[in-house]
Amino acid sequence: MLVALVLAAMGGAASAADITVSAAASLTNAFKEIGTAYEKDHPGDTVLFNFAASDPLVQQIAKGAPVDVFASADQDAMDKAEGLKLLAPGTRKNFVANTLVLITPANSRHAIKALADLQQPAITRITLGNPASVPVGRYARSALEQAKLWRALEPKAIYGTSVRQSLDYVARGEVDAGFVYATDAAVQKDKVAVVATIPTTTPVTYPIALIAKGPQGEAGRRFIAYVMAPAAQAVLAKYGFSRP
Repeated sequence: MLVALVLAAMGGAASAADITVSAAASLTNAFKEIGTAYEKDHPGDTVLFNFAASDPLVQQIAKGAPVDVFASADQDAMDKAEGLKLLAPGTRKNFVANTLVLITPANSRHAIKALADLQQPAITRITLGNPASVPVGRYARSALEQAKLWRALEPKAIYGTSVRQSLDYVARGEVDAGFVYATDAAVQKDKVAVVATIPTTTPVTYPIALIAKGPQGEAGRRFIAYVMAPAAQAVLAKYGFSRP
């Protein structure tokens, strides 16, 4: 007890924390690198990541998962978290942006260069995240609706539980084409080819926020500040993300 009190008075190891960060699957590679750098700059702190599609992460937090920070791949998922009063007021910030792309297996023999080409009879399997729970799927469906192609292409849809699952489907050649973020395509650039950049009616921006009931509020704030700072932003840029 005496040792703990002395440490607390010194502001030393007693301030160390395990920070749990629930983040969109598309942030996996960049956030792992950022987490390692953060731990070096904050001795004693440990960053624990939970990567998945954004909507299921919101559901986990709502059910009481001990999460300190949430980073979503779209505003809709963060809006849901805010609507459920899960966020610490005033902590929500947009920290990065991305781009929706259409990809094919690198060795594809299909002539796909635009959304309209997906109507070809030879194209039978198109993967996208489930629009009900995966942000990239919402962006893809919206783009297809805007192009008046959703009704024709929906029967060909193979839904992924996250953007990374859709990426894997394309990389393994299990589908003819798929919708992912540009940053995801870059992770498997030897196995997939970007055939088109798809305009979105809503910008692909990522918000981050502190969870109100998270066990490590102070440490969570430190991590969010680190993500917003130049060093972490440089890591995100290296993986293809842009400023929001």
